[in-house]
Amino acid sequence: MKLVRSGQDRFVFQLGSREKELLAQILGLYPCIPPAHQTLSKTSALDESGQRLLEEALAEQRRENQKQVQALLADSHRLKQNRQDWTLSLSCGELEQLLQILNDVRVGSWISLGSPDPSVEVLEEKMAPAFWAMEMAGYFQMRFLEVLES
Repeated sequence: MKLVRSGQDRFVFQLGSREKELLAQILGLYPCIPPAHQTLSKTSALDESGQRLLEEALAEQRRENQKQVQALLADSHRLKQNRQDWTLSLSCGELEQLLQILNDVRVGSWISLGSPDPSVEVLEEKMAPAFWAMEMAGYFQMRFLEVLES
């Protein structure tokens, strides 16, 4: 993936066909963080109605993010196939949202793995899909951020 153009609140990225396919697969996993994982307070469960409101707001935000990701992947003006590759055109806000979604997949996959230390010694077969999702989401996050920094 590389940055082709930037300016006027718009970034245009070039992705190979395999990268585009992997990105779509990773985005299709969203959301991954369990709803009950994010609590209103870590020390007290006194405000159950507040926690319920938080979970409802997060669920609504996730539904909206899912709609926007599906729209992005289906929009031939923002994601366009060329001869051998793809171009992805994003506004600053869309890129920020994409980074947040990728982070959700990465962190949610890490949580599903049991929040392991960075040096996982043994990778069991049942852990492979979550480990793959965590690594691929991290890869795309880093690539987008590296491109933005250069």
